[in-house]
Amino acid sequence: MSTFYVLDVPENTTLPQIAERDNEVTVTRVGPYFRVSSPDTIVVDRRATGCRHAVWYSAIAGLERSRITQHDKNALRVEDR
Repeated sequence: MSTFYVLDVPENTTLPQIAERDNEVTVTRVGPYFRVSSPDTIVVDRRATGCRHAVWYSAIAGLERSRITQHDKNALRVEDR
């Protein structure tokens, strides 16, 4: 299971919204965070989120039994460990 967390602040809300467009991705609330999870790899296109670079690189609040294999100006890729 690939899982990452994003703090629920206005700057970050498009990231889980775009991730959830994938039918395999589930977004739930855990306290002040969005929990984004999928049985497969999660890939989020930065341009689709509309996030500026500073927000993009600071949006990930944590991982759960997962690892980031791509986090650049183009995409975020989170995979199961």
